[in-house]
Amino acid sequence: MLLKQVPLAVQQVRCLSSATAAVTRLHRSVYCRMYPTVVVQPDGSTINIRYHEPRKIIKLPLDLSTLSEAERKARMEARKPRKKVKIMEEVEDNFNAKKYMKYIKKNK
Repeated sequence: MLLKQVPLAVQQVRCLSSATAAVTRLHRSVYCRMYPTVVVQPDGSTINIRYHEPRKIIKLPLDLSTLSEAERKARMEARKPRKKVKIMEEVEDNFNAKKYMKYIKKNK
């Protein structure tokens, strides 16, 4: 009885939450531009999401407090910039230009 008195527009009430948006589509009349993006979690699992910037992949940071001491040191060493090794070779310069002067033609 009570539902017959209430207008039809008021009867259709939806309970929207973050869970319904994850299972179904986003319920919007106007969609802003979203780009398909892959999120990689620290354990290696991936999730497909929509992101406001055009990015192909987003890698979440690893929590260093959960690693062992050896793994933490290895990660920290990998983060540091590598030093460039300069190789200095001693080249013996025994070139004598006067030895080849006979092959050069002189212009008159």
